[in-house]
Amino acid sequence: MTTKTIDVCLSPDLMHLYQVQDRTVVVVDILRATSCMTTAFAHGINSIMPFAKLEDCLAKKTEGYYTAGERDGKKVEGCDLGNSPFEYMNPELKGKKIAFTTTNGTQAIAKSEGAQEIVIGSFLNLSTVANYLRQGTNNVLVVCAGWKGKVNLEDTLFAGALVELLKDNIEPDCDAPLMAQHLYNQGKKDLVGFLQNSSHVKRLARLNIHKDIEFCLTPDQYTVLPVLKNKTLSL
Repeated sequence: MTTKTIDVCLSPDLMHLYQVQDRTVVVVDILRATSCMTTAFAHGINSIMPFAKLEDCLAKKTEGYYTAGERDGKKVEGCDLGNSPFEYMNPELKGKKIAFTTTNGTQAIAKSEGAQEIVIGSFLNLSTVANYLRQGTNNVLVVCAGWKGKVNLEDTLFAGALVELLKDNIEPDCDAPLMAQHLYNQGKKDLVGFLQNSSHVKRLARLNIHKDIEFCLTPDQYTVLPVLKNKTLSL
């Protein structure tokens, strides 16, 4: 039996190095896009359509979509929602459709197009993602959204957490998954503390978003698994 492999793309700008056709891609943007998406589906959102471009997202308003937009950590003016997971717990959003664009997360989804399948990962649904990948037949690529092409720590830690959970079933493809796994094992007892000097945590702390940071680093709050089909995320 051929062993499945897992690889980690540390930034969407490195996607040209990876073949995705035979892989299940897990897109992760811990702070905060994929954490928001996971939370939204856990609270009854019908679907999310991700967009790399802001104008494409805003255009969906005329079709009855709620619009969610973030740039540089802040909510985009004119959008209904920003990029805090707590906004997606609103009961009024149940059953609604959302058009979604962020600085990094939705760009990573766009760059993963052509994959065998694309799923959304976050610490909030970590075990659910791991179980799904364990049962699947595809090789795995974790795509870290990073920050404007640069590597960031929290997405890499999530990738490491997945590699660690899957170590008995799926083999690391090269050194990136091993690096991520070592980092995660170093920081797993106190992820918030481990990340306190990281660039994006500092950026969000300046915006007073401490509550979001802690929430987004809490494993296994939900059991939902958003999957991209026909350019739309649903369960």
